[in-house]
Amino acid sequence: MKKKNPNVRSLISYKQIFGWLAVFLLMVLIFNKSGEKQAVLDYSEFKQKVAAAEVSDLTVGQGDIAGLYKNAEGKFVPFTTVRMEDPNLVQELSAAKVKYKAQPDRSWVGNILFNIGWIILLVAVWWFIFIRPQRNDGKSALNFARSKAKMQDPSQQTVTFKDVAGCDEAKEELEDVIKFLKNPKKFQKLGGKLPKGVLLYGAPGTGKTLLAKAVAGEAGVSFFSASASEFVEMFVGVGAARVRDLFDQAKKNSPAIIFIDELDAVGRRRFAGIGGGHDEREQTLNQLLIELDGFESKQGIILMASTNRPDVLDPALIRPGRFDRHISVPAPDLKGREEILKVHAKKVKLGDDVDLKQVAKGTPGFVGADLANVINEAAILAARNDKEAVGQPDVEEAIERVIAGPQKKSRIISKHEQHVIAAHESGHTIVARLTNHSDPVHKVTIIPRGQALGYTLQLPLEDKFLTSKSELLDKLCILLAGRAAEEIVFGEITSGASDDLNKTMSYARKMVMELGMSEKLGPIALPNGEDGEVFLGRDLSRHTTFSDELARTIDEEILSLINQSYARAKEIITQHREGFDKLVATLLEKEVVEANEIDEILGLVPAAAPEVQPSQPEPSEPVKPAPKASKAVRPQAQQADLFE
Repeated sequence: MKKKNPNVRSLISYKQIFGWLAVFLLMVLIFNKSGEKQAVLDYSEFKQKVAAAEVSDLTVGQGDIAGLYKNAEGKFVPFTTVRMEDPNLVQELSAAKVKYKAQPDRSWVGNILFNIGWIILLVAVWWFIFIRPQRNDGKSALNFARSKAKMQDPSQQTVTFKDVAGCDEAKEELEDVIKFLKNPKKFQKLGGKLPKGVLLYGAPGTGKTLLAKAVAGEAGVSFFSASASEFVEMFVGVGAARVRDLFDQAKKNSPAIIFIDELDAVGRRRFAGIGGGHDEREQTLNQLLIELDGFESKQGIILMASTNRPDVLDPALIRPGRFDRHISVPAPDLKGREEILKVHAKKVKLGDDVDLKQVAKGTPGFVGADLANVINEAAILAARNDKEAVGQPDVEEAIERVIAGPQKKSRIISKHEQHVIAAHESGHTIVARLTNHSDPVHKVTIIPRGQALGYTLQLPLEDKFLTSKSELLDKLCILLAGRAAEEIVFGEITSGASDDLNKTMSYARKMVMELGMSEKLGPIALPNGEDGEVFLGRDLSRHTTFSDELARTIDEEILSLINQSYARAKEIITQHREGFDKLVATLLEKEVVEANEIDEILGLVPAAAPEVQPSQPEPSEPVKPAPKASKAVRPQAQQADLFE
């Protein structure tokens, strides 16, 4: 039996009809009561008042007479009386010098419109404000407390696990959810209970939302999707009401999956006692916790949510019994990237020269959204050039557009600045190529892209999950090589190294304070002050738990790392000055120099690429130099941030 879609409802229920009738009658009574009371006089009494000149401002209509009369207190008050057939009335009014006017006669149509026109107007306003919007997805003024979650019927589910690639471990974890929704008795007869909540966490663009849709498509159940920000409104209690309504809809359509995207918008840690809280958000979170405790697994409801900030979620929300299954959706490895590219390339006409495995090697750190963007950009570039199919050059250009942005061909740069940019990028390239623990140089260019006027592109040969101290020291040396080259060639420095210096400081500070790579301090990790109070700004709540003497030692170690790396970069460039000058001249001539040309200029033999493993297991606690481990590490393009 096919279940009714809860979004397809009757226009209005009988209870609503009676409710609106009661409101309508109440408004009519209030309208009648609010009008000014008029005295009703007999016609004979009216004639006496006329003779005594105790009436004024009369309006003589076809069936009645209205005006003012003097009461016993001597005040003029409104009155009305029924008009009789009296041919002498006008003469008597004139003799008494009473002011009067005649009311024009209205037709029966006019009388009807005059009496019930305002009622028709009220009904019309009621229809357009309350009833009509209910026919458009139920978005009426009275439905602000209803959930805005979108429901997809099982027959409309088109996304399955075939459309998801690059996260095999996460798919295996979700198989239990699919089996439970398909055959819950298999688990219940053994006394097992499926987790009520499944939390998907990982970097943005890794496919968390797509995974949730695929689970619903594989299980063939109703799918309710909502954003966490839709629950929080300016009206107190609306968020909690929407949470209740969402779970009520899911229970009526069980088995079902409820998916809440960006859970951290409503699931952050509650008020910690400093700085003030957000009562509406906390009420919404409390209601979500209650609903998670309220339904049982036998009801066939699974709550799924995604976030890229699991560290800020309230502990009560992610404890066992609520979101008790946490599934990591990391950035894909080499094999995963190749599979993702194949999925997105199905809808694109690729040329015979396109090698998706080679593309996967050239996109380390890319997540699913980045790879989809690469394929789409390549298709757009091929169509722009009137090609019959997407070629390998189109894909390579798309990768560079994703990394550094589109080319700025119209930007006019003086010859001197071109020379500065070429020297800057040649410094990065020479040091990157001659250090032992750096990623291979793919190409160097002085063609402007995005905000950069030039960049050196390094692509690793394989996916890495750990970073050694030697690699980080080489990284510092490469970052400072552009500034060192400017100083060696021109005897002065420019603003082009601003981004390099920021990255250098970040890496050096992380090495000393978090990774225990300082010889003087030893293997210790110190708080960096980034994790302050939830409701206070980081700058206001930042504090240190170490002494001033230790802080001074930290600064000395950071400066020591930077100064040593800078001196090392200058030494490498000076020792290979002849090759450096040739590379600068070649860049000024060609604007783009590939890896094989760089090796030829420097007189080096290209190193053989090691065999790439199809997949590498991720350690439980990877050490990465990136500021946040949850973010994917893109290919490093050393950019010369030279602004006009």
